[in-house]
Order: sequence, then structure tokens, then C-alpha cells
Amino acid sequence: MYPIRAARTDRYFEPVSEPTSSIDRIIVIGLMAVIVGSALAFGAVEPWSLATFGLLIMAFLVLWGIKGMISGALKICLPSTALPLVALLLLAVLQGVTVKDSAGGRSSISLDAEATHLTAEILLVLLLAFLLSANFLAIPRALPWLRNFLIFFGLALAVFGLLQHLTWNGKFFWVIELRFQPPSPFGPFVNHNHFAGYLEMIAPIPVALILRRAVRGELAVLYGFAAAMMGLAIIMSLSRGGMISLVASLMFIVAFGYKPSTGRQAGVRQSSRTWPVAASRIGAMALMLFTIGVGVWWVGADSVIRRLEKGELTIEATDRQPGKETFFYSRGWIWRDTMAMIRENWVTGVGLGAYPTAYPIYSTRDRISPVNQAHNDYLQILADAGILGAIIALWFIFLVARDTVRASRHRNPLMAAIALGCASGMFALIVHSLFDFNLQIPSNALLFLVLTSVVSRIAAAATSKKEEKGDQDIHDQSAPSLWIKAAV
Repeated sequence: MYPIRAARTDRYFEPVSEPTSSIDRIIVIGLMAVIVGSALAFGAVEPWSLATFGLLIMAFLVLWGIKGMISGALKICLPSTALPLVALLLLAVLQGVTVKDSAGGRSSISLDAEATHLTAEILLVLLLAFLLSANFLAIPRALPWLRNFLIFFGLALAVFGLLQHLTWNGKFFWVIELRFQPPSPFGPFVNHNHFAGYLEMIAPIPVALILRRAVRGELAVLYGFAAAMMGLAIIMSLSRGGMISLVASLMFIVAFGYKPSTGRQAGVRQSSRTWPVAASRIGAMALMLFTIGVGVWWVGADSVIRRLEKGELTIEATDRQPGKETFFYSRGWIWRDTMAMIRENWVTGVGLGAYPTAYPIYSTRDRISPVNQAHNDYLQILADAGILGAIIALWFIFLVARDTVRASRHRNPLMAAIALGCASGMFALIVHSLFDFNLQIPSNALLFLVLTSVVSRIAAAATSKKEEKGDQDIHDQSAPSLWIKAAV
């Protein structure tokens, strides 16, 4: 057995002289490859892509254990934001428990125990990926890699999405033809909302770094170009939720991106530099929005303007108004039926993953077209997990908000800027979740958790007394994470 010692402390700053092992590099590069692969594999929604995703995460977990065996000590950082994920996983396990009655029948809390079991497996893989990210990607030594990787991958994904949109031939990557033609594909995603949801999490990162002046010169210009291209791709995807969320994330950066001066002359500096700094930031935002606007005009703004002005789409006529899609016929009727589902199962829900099975029971419309999601992640968690799931979701949002505030106080401007960018991306998806189901797409959920791990680790470092008092081994009871050391 391994003697395990747990302590509430935060040693986020490893000694610079400590070498980075080959296993660390393999896991870091492998996790980045999984982020890329999950997005390019249509969001990792297909069984083969889900299986590959899970196997790779398990392989990295084994490598982590091997590293512990070689070094003689296994150190695990468990951010507090992981606890709601653990609670949600336990709830899924509970919902999927089946009990035999005297007649041989099976019953469970979930209306579809098999679907709930599959959801629990996905939650477990995402939880493990979150822990791997918190321990390998979100550490100071790997953050520069992660920052550049996300920004340049976001740029590449935006360019690819625009090129495929302009040259669409009915096939993904110009060669892959799906069995069913999706109504609104964009980039590698079968749904334009999920493409927008993915990029809107990355786009705020370079903006925050520029506005916080964490990067300058040519790198700032390159980051600004990347942000503008991602913004252009989001707008051209015609996702209204994506457009709203992009604007919300930019407002979040402007609202929380200003950091007052500190020191003896703080009052003088703040009064003398507030307006120039504010003007430069507003100018940078205006320049980025102007670049996006020019790009939209050059590519063709007609479809974007129609989408924003009329709020209508051309759709296949059923019993709806021919050729038009209003809000009610787009999502409103699904939300209405979902509310009926919630009222009937308000304590524990119908079961995580069981929504498609339960929906026909509460549908007031024709049941020819299947409805697999509520198109609102908040209504979905209430329908799937009831009030217990709602409490877990609120718990998670509270911890993320707390970590965001703490991370913004980090004394290192670069760390604070990275945290602001990641938090803005998370905020964008939280807003987008009001209209869509991005968090049910494995690739988008994975990226959201990677950003969460970064904010949590920077927040823990910012609140650690060790940051203020050098390398003294001081246990900070307020630090929002748990170090577990297993000595071999």
C-alpha cells in the first residue's frame, strides 16, 4: 500500500531547476492532441471517436501512474471545481442502478438506465481529463505552451471553417460524406452552434492578453489577427447564440479586465493613467470589431443581416409556418414540453442521458421527429437530474466565479491575463448554454473543463501565502485545491 498524506496547500511553483520528464511531455502533447482530435472528429459525438477519446485518457492516466512509480511519489492536485463533477458522476451512477422486482422486472430512477450508464462513462472520462489538465496543462511550466496552442489552433479552426463554408460541396473536409446531410454544418461540426460555441471559448484569450498588455509588439498583432479571424468565423457561422456570447465575453473582458495600480503612488497613478488606458483598450476593441465587420462585408453580409434582422431561417415545412422559423417553432415548443418533464420529475429527474427516451412521453406535438436535447443546458440538467442536478450546477458555477475573482488578483500580469481570457471564454459558453447544448458535445465540454482547470490553478496560486512569502512551506487553508501525495 502507498502511504497517502493529504494537506491543504498549493505548491504551484515547481523549482525551475527541476527537469521536466519525458512522461510529462508525452501527457501534455497528448492532451493537446486529444483537444484537436475531439474537435476535428465532429465534436467526438460518434461512438468510435468517443471510444478513442476514452482510451487515450486512460492511457495518459496509466502514464501518470508510471511516472509516480518511477519518481517514488505521486502528487495529485484536485481543484475544488472537480467536486461538483464528482457529485454529478455519483448521481448518474445512482440513477442507473436497476432493481429487480418479484415479477422479474427491472426498475431504476432513470427512464433509460442504459443511456444513463453511457453518460456516466462519458462523465468519468471528462473528469479524468479535467484532473490530467489540472496537473499537467494548467501548471506554470506548461501554460505558455497551452496558451499558444489554443490561440493558434483557434485561428486554424476559424480559417478552416471559413474555407469549407465558402467551398462547401456537401462533404466534410471536402471528402467525407455523412449518411444524413446536416441542416447547418460549419467547420468540422455538424451544427453551426457547436462550432461557434467552441471558438467563442478561445477567442477571448488573445483579447485579454492584449488588453492586459501581457503581450506586446508583433506577438500582440498576431494575437489580434487570430482573435479577429475567430470572431469573423463565429459571425459567419450564423449562430445567433454564438454572436450574443461573443459580445458577452468581450463585455466581460472590458468590465473585469482593468486592474488598478498598486503601491504607494497608486492613487496618483490611477488618476493619471485611467483615461489613457481605458482609451487604448476601447480603441483595441473597436479595431478588432472593425476588422471583423470588414471581413463580414467582404465575405458577404447578406445572410448575417437577414439572420439578425428577421431571426428567420429557411426550414423544411412540416406543420409549421412554411419556410419560416420563429423562436417558438425553433426552441420554444421544446422548452415548453421540457418544463412539463421537469414538473413531473423535479427531485431526481428522468436520468442523465435519458432525455431522448423521456421526451415523447411529455411531447404535445407530433412524435415523428425525435428531440434529443432541450436546446438549453440549464433546462436539460433540471430535466435529467432534477433539483439535485440544479444544486450541483449552481455549486459548480459558484466555484468557477470564486476562482475567477481570485485568479484576477494574481500578482503576475501574464497569469492574471490568461485567467481573464479563460474565464471570459467560460462565461461565453455559460451564456450560450441558454440557447443551445454545447456542454453535451464532448469536445466542447473538454475544452470548457481545460479552461476551468487553468482558472482554478491560477486562483489557487494567487491565494497562496507561498506566493507572497517566497518559498516558505506554508499551508494556506483558503487555497481552493487539495494536494494528495502518495509516497511509493
